[in-house]
Amino acid sequence: MDWSLYLVTDSGLAGGRSLEEIVRAALEGGVGVVQYREKSASTRAMVEQASILARLCREKGACFLVNDRLDVALAVDADGVHLGQDDMPPFTARKLLGPGKLVGVTVHNEEEIAAAESRGADHLSLAPVFATSTKKDHQAPLGTEGLRKLVEQCRLPTVAIAGINASNASRVMAAGVGGICVASAVVGAEDPRRAAQELHGIVRNR
Repeated sequence: MDWSLYLVTDSGLAGGRSLEEIVRAALEGGVGVVQYREKSASTRAMVEQASILARLCREKGACFLVNDRLDVALAVDADGVHLGQDDMPPFTARKLLGPGKLVGVTVHNEEEIAAAESRGADHLSLAPVFATSTKKDHQAPLGTEGLRKLVEQCRLPTVAIAGINASNASRVMAAGVGGICVASAVVGAEDPRRAAQELHGIVRNR
C-alpha cells in the first residue's frame, strides 16, 4: 500500500464536478489512499457516494478510508476509518470494525501521539503543518521544523496534513513523514490528475 500521496475529499472544493470524477482522476495520477470526508450530506447520500468511491479505490488497488463515520465505513466495507480528537477512541473503532481494518488518528502534539499509539491507532496524521482554508478551526501551524520534532516522537507510520501543495511538498517530506495528505491541491485543481501526478513525482523522488 502506497501512503506517500493521500487524498482527503472535500465536496466544497469540487466546483460543480462529481467526487467520483475527481477521485478517479486523482487515482490515475498516483493517489494511493483516499479518505472520504463529508460533513453536510445525509447518511443515505454518504453511503451512496462512499460506495462509489470505495469501488474506484478497489479497482485501482488504493486504500479507502471514511472520516469519522464508522457506520458509513461499515456499510461500504471501507478499509478503515480516520478519527479526530473529538471522535470515538481508536480501540472502540477497532472493536466495532473488526480485524484487518485500519484506524488512523489526527494528532497535534506529543501527548496526543502517545495516547493514539497506546489506544490502538495504526497510523497518524500530523496536523496542521501549514494554515489551511479547508479547516477553519485548526490549531497553530507546526511548520516543517515542528513537524520534524513530532515525527521523531512517533512509533507508527505518519503522514502530514494541512496547507500542503506542490510548492512545499518536498520540504514536508524532508521532515521525515511517510507521505502527505492533500485536499484543495488536488480536489480544487483544474486538472486533478495532473495535480496528483505532480505531487506524486515530488514525494516519490524526495
